[in-house]
Order: sequence, then structure tokens, then C-alpha cells
Amino acid sequence: MKVEKKLKELGIDLPKATTPMGSYVNAVRTGNLLYLAGKGPGLPGHPLPVGKVGRDFTVEEGYEHARSVGISILAALKAELGDLDKVKRVVKVLGMVNAVPEFGQQPEVINGCSDLFVTVFGERGRHARSAVGMASLPRGIPVEIEVIVELESAPARRAAAPRPAAKRKAAPKAKKKAARKKKR
Repeated sequence: MKVEKKLKELGIDLPKATTPMGSYVNAVRTGNLLYLAGKGPGLPGHPLPVGKVGRDFTVEEGYEHARSVGISILAALKAELGDLDKVKRVVKVLGMVNAVPEFGQQPEVINGCSDLFVTVFGERGRHARSAVGMASLPRGIPVEIEVIVELESAPARRAAAPRPAAKRKAAPKAKKKAARKKKR
């Protein structure tokens, strides 16, 4: 099933991809892997959720924040690729939870993003994952997630153009060699 159709069935409208807040880009492609910068919850024009899971947010609220980050990641993927069906599989998810020191349910929080990817991409959405606690995250957000995805194919490589300068250099040498043979 087409990913866009699946999103529509789920009632998910992708927001506009957020603009990086520093000297970095949303995604970097190398071969057939796409590395996505970390994203946090919140929509442009709305206040950022701020606080720690285990104090200001419950596990369930953290799960919803992680799910909203997954939607932001899908928006960044769509902006980068133009078509979410170019995703061959989600390879790795790194989920960071801004939590109180004694909090230990980071996996349950990051499941919000992981469950979304499996729902949207099916088996292609199953991934390796790390879910870790952090003492703080940028601007106090409760969750930040970064992702690596494999794409259907590597970008086409252009064949190297012949080097005409090398041919020109070889020609005078060949003429000199022929001239020496005539002198003999």
C-alpha cells in the first residue's frame, strides 16, 4: 500500500517540514542511506511542550510526544524525498527522553514513534533502536528523535567525462617520437 494513502487512512496530515534552528540540515544522504537530524515535538506557530517525563509528563503523554515527533520526521522525509514510497526501510531510531533521574521507561515513551513507523510502513518500519534518558534536551523539550532510513536506490552516478586535456598532451609527444624515427 502506498504510504501517502496509509497516512490518509490514519487521518494524519503531514505538517510542513520544520527549518533547522542552526548550521545544519534536516537530512544528509550518503549512498542509499538518509540520516535525519534530531526532531522534537511541537508545530510551527504553537508553543513547544517543555518539561521532564516522570515529573511534568506521564509515560502516556511522552508516548504522544514521541508519536508527534515521528510525524515531524515523516514530514522531513517527504520534503527531502518527495515520495515516502522511496523509503525501503527504517534502519535505526535513536530516541532521547528528557526525564527525571529515576525514570526508566524510555522504551515505552519512544514506542510512540516506533509504533507509528510500523503502522505507516508495515514491516519496512521495523527498526533497530536505542531509547535513552537525558538530563536535558534543547529548549526543555521532553523528547528528541533521530532516524536513519534506507532508500530504494542510491542516487545515479554520472559517468566521468573524458579528459580532453590529457589527449592533447599525448598528441605532441607522439609527433616528436615520429619525427625522431624519421631522422634516423
